[in-house]
Amino acid sequence: MPALTHPPQCSLRQGDDGQWALLTGSWGAAELGQGAQWRQLRAQLAEASAHGLGWNLEGLDWLDHVGAQVLWNHWGRRWPERLVIGEAQRSMLERVARFSEVPAPPAPPVGLLDRIDSLGCLVLNACGHFVQMTQLIGQLLLDALRFARAPHRGPWRDISGHLYSMGATALPITALVGFLIGVVLAYLMALQLRQFGAESFIVNILGVSLIRELGPLLAAILVAGRTGSAITAQIGVMRVTEELDAMQVMGISHGFRLVLPRALALSIAMPLVAVWTTLAALAGGMLAADLTMGVSGAYFMQALPAAVKIANLWIAIGKSVVFGGLIALIGCHWGLRVEPNTQSLGRGTTASVVSAITMVIVVDAVFAILFKGVGI
Repeated sequence: MPALTHPPQCSLRQGDDGQWALLTGSWGAAELGQGAQWRQLRAQLAEASAHGLGWNLEGLDWLDHVGAQVLWNHWGRRWPERLVIGEAQRSMLERVARFSEVPAPPAPPVGLLDRIDSLGCLVLNACGHFVQMTQLIGQLLLDALRFARAPHRGPWRDISGHLYSMGATALPITALVGFLIGVVLAYLMALQLRQFGAESFIVNILGVSLIRELGPLLAAILVAGRTGSAITAQIGVMRVTEELDAMQVMGISHGFRLVLPRALALSIAMPLVAVWTTLAALAGGMLAADLTMGVSGAYFMQALPAAVKIANLWIAIGKSVVFGGLIALIGCHWGLRVEPNTQSLGRGTTASVVSAITMVIVVDAVFAILFKGVGI
């Protein structure tokens, strides 16, 4: 390599046989590694991108494999139609071209054993989640006994704050959604009941469906998406910022300070939110029934206690307590499993919402089967 080097250049010249790109200077790793020279050369190469452009490399002082790779990539990994080049330069470019054509590795075949192995991994992962959830429930029971023995040392401030954030702040959205669901159900049922002259039975249908099933279920799904994700995000951020590790070093129990207040607060708030959502849905159904079928609000309020037994309300409240506790446990479970990175935090929050909503529907189906003969 010569002692005096010139910066790499690419200039355009017009000849008798068309336009040519003249390359001069030293095209080596040392020169191309300098930021200012590389930015200038990249702009010159961007101008020299016309189709059918000739390339003249005889003016180059030096060309190594780095400069040859830059040229080969700029040419689209194929030889230009017009090229003036020396033997040493051609040898370098041919070597780069030969080693640049690396075939993609073939995809590994997926056989029956691979599918069985994938299924086994999923089963083991599900068993791991089940074991950790069981441990979390057991720890929650132990923390509840500790709280019952010494209530004056309990996390009352945390419980109060979670009651407000999980219950009071959820009332507007649950009331709106419940009201609209009641309106939709009343309008749809009015079209069918009017055909048989059974307009008065809308009280029975709306009362049983909303008080027993749809009210608690709708409130639980909304809370699972709203509060369950918030619980996972809060605990997950504590994992990312190493607050959980600091609590463990100081001897502060994660279950007593994080899981117990959230589970207890949501178990208390969930029945109240469910009753609130049910009342909003009944108000929407009452309004729609009055507008579509002439069933007055006074008649609706008078016929509702006789149409719906009080047992349905107790079943709904009992289900809501279970929903609240399980939503909080699932949110805490996924939050404690978050790894100290933002990608894991996003995956954990998504999995928490999906798991909580699925759990709510499954548990509601179990309650419907167990209490099928109660209150009907």
